[in-house]
Amino acid sequence: VIIALHKKGFTGKDIAASKIAPKSTIYRIIKNFKESGSIVVKKASGHPRKSSKRQDRLLKLIQLRDRGTTSTELAQEWQQAGVSASARTVRRRLLEDGLVSRRAAKKPLLSRKNIRDRLIFCKRYRDWTAEDWGKVIFSDESPFRLFGASGKKLVRRRQGERYHQSCVMPTVKHPETIHVWGCFSAKGVGSLTILPKNTAMNKEWYQHILREQLLPTIQEQFGDEQCLFQHDGAPCHKAKVITKWLGEQNIDILGPWPGNSPDLNPIENLWSILKRRVDKQKPTNSDKLQALIMQEWAAISQDVAQKLIDSMPGRIAEVLKKKGQHCKY
Repeated sequence: VIIALHKKGFTGKDIAASKIAPKSTIYRIIKNFKESGSIVVKKASGHPRKSSKRQDRLLKLIQLRDRGTTSTELAQEWQQAGVSASARTVRRRLLEDGLVSRRAAKKPLLSRKNIRDRLIFCKRYRDWTAEDWGKVIFSDESPFRLFGASGKKLVRRRQGERYHQSCVMPTVKHPETIHVWGCFSAKGVGSLTILPKNTAMNKEWYQHILREQLLPTIQEQFGDEQCLFQHDGAPCHKAKVITKWLGEQNIDILGPWPGNSPDLNPIENLWSILKRRVDKQKPTNSDKLQALIMQEWAAISQDVAQKLIDSMPGRIAEVLKKKGQHCKY
């Protein structure tokens, strides 16, 4: 419209009076039109790109071949292919392809047998609904350590504050570790017991825990209603005396449970929640740590337990989709 009015003999001042655009915009458009005969602003050339699309694809292939290669190492390999670029340029090219540097997730190593067992388990229970999983009691053991070593900790800090007291997670050479056993279902958390110091879980201790902790939980949460019990394939869990005792108590077992599959057990997420709550209160000795573990366990709501149980169909579906590999949980 500005150029059409300009061609008809209107001045910039006349066009500005109509208030169709700011005065500076009107004068800029008329100036560009006089100089180039067009109102399209040419893109500035800028610094020429150091790599071609083909070289960018090569960089991507090198990175995908070994995800752990650093940007400096990639720059050196890229140089051998004829591209002289800095590590910063390498990071920009990879970012264009959606490859972002992140801390590697820690997951148990899966053998072929593990993968096969995971697929068998998931196919067996693929049609189970959240309501079906609500009839399962999940169980596990977990270690708790003093001085915030139980889980990950992130802090927000300014430059130069890395070693500020408020930004440091204290550690000791030999942190005291407390081992606990717990169970839960969609109805809420069940019993939690702390093993005596320097006590290793064996079949005798495990039978004692099942008798003193599991049976009361089953009675309290399910009464005479039928339920299933989940535990993993630890040697003390598979002992003949344990299998016989569970049979005598008419406790049906979910599974067989696949090895190296904490991502299928929602109690692992419950341990993470518990450890964050306990670590946040910074216990300074074993007695305080034990008291906080019991206190925070009892404070976990039934809603939290229900949401974790509700995630089971999604876990099963994702493992099947990934052909037995790890899922995000």
